[in-house]
Amino acid sequence: MIRTLNHKDQQVAEAIRSVFQDSYPIEAKLLNAKDFPPLKRTLAEFLDSKTVFYGFYKEKNLAGLVEVKTEVNNTHIQSLVVHPEFFRQGIGSALVQFVLENYSTKTFTVETGLANEPAKDLYYGFHFRKVKEYSTAQGIRKIAFLMRRA
Repeated sequence: MIRTLNHKDQQVAEAIRSVFQDSYPIEAKLLNAKDFPPLKRTLAEFLDSKTVFYGFYKEKNLAGLVEVKTEVNNTHIQSLVVHPEFFRQGIGSALVQFVLENYSTKTFTVETGLANEPAKDLYYGFHFRKVKEYSTAQGIRKIAFLMRRA
């Protein structure tokens, strides 16, 4: 079940951050990143975020979540994480599908690490197309995707 998360609530923000902290070391390893900014995100940054968070619950466990930033004509998937205990169970796909079904913008964007093959496969599966590759200040190669509605 997917539901909106009130990230302004301390306990909810702690649960969100916990999933990030459990998931992102795996991506950092995939990308061979020594300095991975998502792992440095503080609890205060979650509490103060202007984005919207949706959580995927498996029984009573927060198994994954998607963070969405909405603009006038675009919906940006700011982050999408799945707890490692729940990898390969369709949770990432369910979260992307949820965003596409619940936001009516003409375009959707997302970025991930260039070497993150599972994430790239996920977005290509939803007909996102690569728009650019670039390097971050930390030397991480990234890929940006765009999907336009017909």
